[in-house]
Amino acid sequence: MSPWILVILAGLLETGWALGLKYSEGFTRPIPSALTVIGALASFWLLSRAMQDLPVGTAYAVWVGIGTVGTAIAAVILMNEPVNPLRVFGILAILGGVAALKFA
Repeated sequence: MSPWILVILAGLLETGWALGLKYSEGFTRPIPSALTVIGALASFWLLSRAMQDLPVGTAYAVWVGIGTVGTAIAAVILMNEPVNPLRVFGILAILGGVAALKFA
């Protein structure tokens, strides 16, 4: 499988486990807690596999970027977090940085 696909999947899982941290309520809810841990481990494993073929800095930045942007967007949708110009600018800046690293 392409290392880029692995990084994308890892980033999506990062979004999932980051949201899971909220839903686990400090790891006091067993099912959300277990899903969060499983998602985190799977995300780390996929990232480590991708790093076998990609530069570490680029793979890590793309993984974090996908996770950050995905979590911010999901939080707006699922948790009614506010949308304002600064938040939108921040998301666009992250996307620009990730794109620059991928094509550098």
